[in-house]
Amino acid sequence: MPELPEVETVRRGLAAILPGRRVASVAVEHPRVTRRGAGPGTGQALRTGVRGRTITAVHRRGKFLWLDLAGRPLVVHLGMSGQVLLTGSAAPEVLVHSRAHRRLRLRLAPDDAGELWFVDQRTFGWALLDDYADVHAVSPVPRIAAHIAADPLDTAFDINGVLARIRGRRAGIKSVLLDQTVVSGIGNIYADEALWRARLHYATPAHRLPAARVRTLLGHVTDIFQAALGKGGTSFDALYRDVNGRSGRFAVDLDAYGRGGQPCRRCGRSLVREPFANRSSVRCPRCQRRPRGMADPVVGA
Repeated sequence: MPELPEVETVRRGLAAILPGRRVASVAVEHPRVTRRGAGPGTGQALRTGVRGRTITAVHRRGKFLWLDLAGRPLVVHLGMSGQVLLTGSAAPEVLVHSRAHRRLRLRLAPDDAGELWFVDQRTFGWALLDDYADVHAVSPVPRIAAHIAADPLDTAFDINGVLARIRGRRAGIKSVLLDQTVVSGIGNIYADEALWRARLHYATPAHRLPAARVRTLLGHVTDIFQAALGKGGTSFDALYRDVNGRSGRFAVDLDAYGRGGQPCRRCGRSLVREPFANRSSVRCPRCQRRPRGMADPVVGA
C-alpha cells in the first residue's frame, strides 16, 4: 500500500499541473528520504541536481513514480504511507496535519504554483535523482526501476509474455502476482480482490493453471484497477491521499481484502483471513478452495 491505482491517481494529479513548472528550490527535511541513492541522488547532490530544472512530464512504472526533469528522472516511491501533496490544491487542514511528516519539499516557479511536498509518516518511502536505463527507448525508465515489469494498464504490457512468465513459476499464484518482475502494480489488496473474482486460492501453483484461466485472472486485475482508479484508489486511514489531500473511495467496493469474518458477496459463506508471507490473505473457503493435497491451516476472521 499504496498500489497501482493509488500511485496512478497521484501521477494523474501531478501530470495535470506540473509540466512546464520549474523547481525553484529543494529542501531535504529528513535524511531517510534520500537513503536509496549511493551517489548522485543523495543529500546535497539531490538539492543541486534538481534545483532550476523544468518538469516536462510525470510518469509511472508499476508503483514507481517519477518527474521528468528535462532528461533526468526524479523518482519517488511512496513506500507504505507516502503522499505527494500540492500546496495550491490541498486543503489547509491537510497541510497542517502533514507538515510534521514532510520529508522533501520542492518550491515551484512561478510563485503561484506553490510547493510539492513528499510526506511520509512511516518513512519507508524515498526519492532519488536517477538516470534513464536507456535514453533512446520510446518510453525510457529510470535505472532503479528497469527491472520492474509493465503493468496491465501500460501500453508496453505483453499479455502473452506475462502468461508465459506466470505459468513458468511453481510458486503459489498470489506470490507470483506480487512479484513486480513478472507483472507490476499489484499488492496485497488487489491480489486478494482479483483472486476472489477468479475463484482461485492464493496457494494454487501458478504452473498448474491453464493459460485461459490466467488470462481471465489478469482481466480481473485490469478491471479492478480501472474501477479503483475511478474512485481515487483505496484508503483505510489518512496514510494515503491524492495530491489534493483527498482519500480514495474504493474501500467500500472491496469484496475480499479486509473483510475476514464477513459473508462472501457471492455465496454467503464467511470469508477467512489466513497468514501469508508475514501478511495475510482473505478468501472464501467455498469459492476459493485450497488446492488438492494441501491441508487448511487454522483460520481466523
